[in-house]
Amino acid sequence: MIQIQNISKNYGKQSVLHNISVPIYNRQITGLIGPSGAGKTTLIKCLMGMERSDSGSISMNNIQVPNRKLLNRIGYMAQSDSLYHDLTGLENIQFFANMYGKKIAKRRLREMLNLVQLDKEQHKLVEHYSGGMKRRLSLAIALINRPEFLILDEPTVGIDPVLKLDIWDRLHALKEESTILITTHIMDEAMKCDQLLLMKNKGISASGTPQEILSKFNVDNIDQVFLRLEEKE
Repeated sequence: MIQIQNISKNYGKQSVLHNISVPIYNRQITGLIGPSGAGKTTLIKCLMGMERSDSGSISMNNIQVPNRKLLNRIGYMAQSDSLYHDLTGLENIQFFANMYGKKIAKRRLREMLNLVQLDKEQHKLVEHYSGGMKRRLSLAIALINRPEFLILDEPTVGIDPVLKLDIWDRLHALKEESTILITTHIMDEAMKCDQLLLMKNKGISASGTPQEILSKFNVDNIDQVFLRLEEKE
């Protein structure tokens, strides 16, 4: 599991995260949701070791972050696509697969391309991909190494509804072998998560299963939960 203990982060005099403590359990999809500026991406960067928190600690299966040895066990998809535009889709996947230090079977490459429906576009240069195609390729790259921890920052932005359903089916199958943390602004996707962490005002304002949170606030959807939180302030 991922254990976050008393994490705080400031940028100069601006507080971005304040005293966050929360577990992220194995064999579950944990959704991290909240308004823009709530600190979701900063928290993910701390999880990845890309940012150092000012206080507190993060561990993955009892290994403290940051730790270079953990990187081969993490699949990460950022909000911004980090792809090589002068390579084809297939060449991008092969390049990132080689970075893990072991050969990935061709069958696995085909499986990932089929999952994100890029098998017919695999030999096209990425510079000619649409925004949605780039998101799909980034997702395939995050999954290629069968990661023990899968961290996805808004992975379905720009992806068509039918493919979104296929991806979520895949994520639910993957949770048996990966600890999954996903951020999303799409509330029907939030309801597909096993656990939700609602971020507001630099911290976690509510957590639990989607139904537990709806019942606690006596509302019908997650948007109304955030309205209730606004009313309490």
